Amino acid sequence: MVRQVLPVADQNTMKDCLICERIGLIKENKNPYFVAELETGYVVLGDFQFYRGYSLFLYRNHVTELSLLEKETKQKFLEEMSNVAEAVYQCWQPRKMNYELLGNGYPHLHWHLVPRHKSDSEPRRTIWTIDRSIREAEGTRPNRTKLLKMKEKLYQHLKSVTSITSSYDPRYNL
Repeated sequence: MVRQVLPVADQNTMKDCLICERIGLIKENKNPYFVAELETGYVVLGDFQFYRGYSLFLYRNHVTELSLLEKETKQKFLEEMSNVAEAVYQCWQPRKMNYELLGNGYPHLHWHLVPRHKSDSEPRRTIWTIDRSIREAEGTRPNRTKLLKMKEKLYQHLKSVTSITSSYDPRYNL
């Protein structure tokens, strides 16, 4: 799946990788934001929902660069990301979708899929320019009931646009 061996420095960061930790919690049925497993990764809702429907698609293995994936794997990862974004769009009907694969803060392939709604206070700015204390205010974290509703809704839309590889009940880890 990976074209070349990661440099030793990158391999060592796997132990300290927040994305790898989150995937580990998914595998232990302890990540409450987990929605679905696809062939190349995991769909999760963002911990904070300042942008209603904010979701992430986490690559299943610790890889830092898209260019390190074999062509077929890369194409499948990109296709699945697009399908996840389509499901997010169907769920929350935003004015615009933003797609970001950055990795500066967490060097592990993961897509930020951000619905931008008509109510967005800064529609022309990237989400990262909004102060973190606002984006991640405790009031933007969905409670258990809201999170379950969001997960179930997204799961249903995912089933209509892509193949889900896990048998899953969205309530399992709440």
